[in-house]
Amino acid sequence: MKLIVGLGNPGSCYAGTRHNVGFEVVDLLAAGAGTSPFRSRFQAHVAEFIDGTETVLLVKPETFMNLSGASVRQVLDFYKLPAKDLLVVCDDMALPLGKLRVRAQGTHGGHNGLRDIQAHLGSTVYSRLRVGVGEPGEDAVDHVLGRFRPTERAAVAEANSKAAEAVLVWVRLGVAECMNRYNGDPEKKKKANDASKKRTNDERDSDASADV
Repeated sequence: MKLIVGLGNPGSCYAGTRHNVGFEVVDLLAAGAGTSPFRSRFQAHVAEFIDGTETVLLVKPETFMNLSGASVRQVLDFYKLPAKDLLVVCDDMALPLGKLRVRAQGTHGGHNGLRDIQAHLGSTVYSRLRVGVGEPGEDAVDHVLGRFRPTERAAVAEANSKAAEAVLVWVRLGVAECMNRYNGDPEKKKKANDASKKRTNDERDSDASADV
């Protein structure tokens, strides 16, 4: 079993805000075929689906962002899951808009949701997927609780979709492969991979010519 926790604040007044991208990524995953309806458990909304042989729990804590850890701790304890089976999806205002960053462990980095999860787990060793929401101006609180501008929405929608893909890679192939695929500049990685394949093909052609 894998546990995917999307962070955000409950209530319609927070829907669509920068702080709620974790909820939005979980909702994208929940929209897939075979996912159960969300129900209230563990101070959260919880759904699940089967991916291959793996049961995947989707959790949106309803405790408000700064108290997210209590809900996460309850789920881990109930299912007797180790922290290595936990992936937290959250916003990050230190990342450029739409950029993803996956980590296998690390500090909370000033994010209050991660701070509370760290306090309840007593550990920083759990996976997290951060979605960039852009740097704030003078007021960080207004920034994360504000909604995206119309010119930003396409980039955010694309980032959330990629984040949902990244979650499935994490479930199926683990955090190392997820980091390899989604950290850094995907376009540069694609070009590097294409160049590597071309070099390999050229070397094969050269070896074949030498054998003639």
